[in-house]
Amino acid sequence: MSFGGALHEVGRVIAAPELPELPLARLPHFSYWTTLMNYAPFKALLPIPIFAALAPAMYWFFHKTWRDIDRETAASRAHTAEETDYRPAACFVIVAIVLTLQEYYGGRGFYDQHIQPAIEELNWGPVGRARLAKYDELWGYAWWSFSRFAGYVLFPLPLWKLLFPKDSLLDMGLRFRGFISHAWIYGLFLLIVVPPMLLVAREPDFGGYYPFYKLSSRSYVDWLGWELMYFVQFFALELFFRGFMLAALRRTLGSAAIFAMALPYCMIHYGKPYLEAHGAVVAGIALGSLAMRTRSIYGGFLVHVTVAFVMDFLALSHRSALPSVLFPP
Repeated sequence: MSFGGALHEVGRVIAAPELPELPLARLPHFSYWTTLMNYAPFKALLPIPIFAALAPAMYWFFHKTWRDIDRETAASRAHTAEETDYRPAACFVIVAIVLTLQEYYGGRGFYDQHIQPAIEELNWGPVGRARLAKYDELWGYAWWSFSRFAGYVLFPLPLWKLLFPKDSLLDMGLRFRGFISHAWIYGLFLLIVVPPMLLVAREPDFGGYYPFYKLSSRSYVDWLGWELMYFVQFFALELFFRGFMLAALRRTLGSAAIFAMALPYCMIHYGKPYLEAHGAVVAGIALGSLAMRTRSIYGGFLVHVTVAFVMDFLALSHRSALPSVLFPP
């Protein structure tokens, strides 16, 4: 689950208490809030006041970071005024290619049509085919996780080193120094997010939504295998958006790189709940600002995986579905 997803779930729980019914909503089981949320104009415009409420706090917390980044960028550009920086153009083209490839070739549909038949054609034997069928859904998630890692890491980073050999890949958020000195900020993030997650876990439909891999309760191999794949794609996602993109755009765009990164980060959440996609904007700006400040992606990665693991654990625990055997029967 993403950080933006956690914000969506928290909002859903806060809205859960029953309120008096509207006279115009003549459905006996609809609360006041439910009726409003099903009213399309209200739901469509709801993010606007939320953003307006969050903007002053975001500005107060990050404006010094944005100002320092812009000063650093201005000083850097003053020394290279006669040079054209092709990094933003290369970055945006790479991002467009990666996201397009993942949309068309990185999902379950492509796996079902092309990867799974190719695997089945191999001479597995009866036992091998039975094991393949047993883990079919997990294999699908393995392809999804691999496609994310390949698109976010294996393709753009070597290509970037080829295009700009003087750039260090470690400067793309892979250094530990900044994370260690600012670890308290990410601890604060978790203190804000985790307590509402405990409230979310009490919702009746919560246990049926997480984990995304529905056979996680079958065995520890299923559950931990899924979590490992989940964590790998979170690391790749953070490296791509908060590492690669920000490092590529920093010296030319300054703090505007954060908002440029938040645009495609929001768009990869299309297809998820409406408010979660908007929550990705807030999460992208917040985590991007912290990554620019610390020059490290590890904090954002830890926030993501902590939220994801706790949500999955609580969902399994509340429906008494934690695995009890190492391997599936």
